[in-house]
Amino acid sequence: MSRWIELGVLLRPHGIKGEICVDWYADSPSLLSAPLFLQQGNRPPSPVKVAAWRMHKERPLILLEGVGDRTAAENLRGARLLVDRDSLPPTADDEVYVEDLLGCAVLLPDGSRLGSLDHVEYPAPDKEIWSIRTPDGKEVLFPAEDCFIMGFDLADPDAPVVTIDPPPGLLDVYLNDAP
Repeated sequence: MSRWIELGVLLRPHGIKGEICVDWYADSPSLLSAPLFLQQGNRPPSPVKVAAWRMHKERPLILLEGVGDRTAAENLRGARLLVDRDSLPPTADDEVYVEDLLGCAVLLPDGSRLGSLDHVEYPAPDKEIWSIRTPDGKEVLFPAEDCFIMGFDLADPDAPVVTIDPPPGLLDVYLNDAP
């Protein structure tokens, strides 16, 4: 059974030969050579092959086999580019895939629970924002930078945790009850 990991979303065509700009979430475009799948809307994912790719303005531009013009590329706008989890390389001991952190308890340096990691947003190619949902339903948008992430413990699959040390004042912005 496949466990899909979303690598990016197809954006707009680039030029007239079928190249497509990708909103890329992965660390490395080298994953474009892995067995990939494309999912449009609620349709089941279907295999797709990247014939060529190049970087343009910090995003990959891809040319998919069978997509030879701008119209065909436009028809793929919004499709999700997926990879089967089993196709990904293993992580180093001090690394995890973001997908593995979704749903984790998020702890502060003193061990208190802030909430759970709900989802991740990618406002720019090298930027990752974690949406942390507090027990009372508030959303905290956390800049997921190495200097603010103290560590993670995924050893217990029933109680995975990530510990963060937010920048000064960040929690005041989101948790302050003042209007």
